[in-house]
Amino acid sequence: MENVLDEYKKPYDEKFPLVCMDESPKQLIGETREEIQMEAGSEKKIDSEYVRNGVCEIFIATEPLAGKRIVKVTERRTKKDWAEFIKEISDNYKDAEKITLVMDNLNTHCTGSLYDKFKPEEAKRIIERFNFVFTPKHGSWLNMAEIELNVIQGQCLNRRIADIETVKKEVKHWENYRNNKNAKINWQFTNKDARIKLKKLYPSIDD
Repeated sequence: MENVLDEYKKPYDEKFPLVCMDESPKQLIGETREEIQMEAGSEKKIDSEYVRNGVCEIFIATEPLAGKRIVKVTERRTKKDWAEFIKEISDNYKDAEKITLVMDNLNTHCTGSLYDKFKPEEAKRIIERFNFVFTPKHGSWLNMAEIELNVIQGQCLNRRIADIETVKKEVKHWENYRNNKNAKINWQFTNKDARIKLKKLYPSIDD
């Protein structure tokens, strides 16, 4: 935890950007009956019955100090899907000397996933562009990408969407809107705060 919080207090440096990455599923929900559109004096009516059309995955990477984010929608959440997204992050920061990437300890989030997807030379090249920083177990709340996922769920995906293509289109519009708005994250929680508010998580040392 303290390692992550140390990274968060560093000043902005475009050559050494701090990027937070996370992912979340989105259930695809279709209608069984045609909805009744809203009219003057009458609300839109949607039947409570629905049909499940599977699940897609929302990958997001956000640079909180720059107000920048990258979003990708995939059909699955495999090692290769993660590896492709990591390469996309790398390609978006071609001028950076080193990218600090904060993420959780999901089993797909490992350098071996890049070797499963790319040739060894390419996998190694991508890995060397990153400084991987992992949130602790049960500490995914430390990942600022979760904040962006909550925003996208509230602003863009908080309704029934039947197919992945519509999700991709809606997410792309949202990504452009947030980037054009230059929406940043003002993180306030520090190691000093942690040692007070989360004192019970620290070992007890007798003086």
